[in-house]
Amino acid sequence: MRISIEKAAGRFEELIERAERGESVVLTRNDQPTAVLQALDASAVTTANELTWDERRALFEKIRANAAKHPDDGVSAARSQDFLYDEDGLPG
Repeated sequence: MRISIEKAAGRFEELIERAERGESVVLTRNDQPTAVLQALDASAVTTANELTWDERRALFEKIRANAAKHPDDGVSAARSQDFLYDEDGLPG
């Protein structure tokens, strides 16, 4: 089934039930596919609270390693919009 996002808004519960029954539900915007509703196997969904300490540690190490690939360039975000204002703090 294909349905526009606008029309789907009023039929959300019905569309979820269709997905739960295994039907393909494709949401469209301007007649272009945008998203698919599909049922999930609840046992396959893991939340952060369900991670073991080792899994959490590995996740943090992965995040730190990714952050290290993008070093700080020294530009402070606190001063990033200063060029918009003059010395009196008024828009320039």
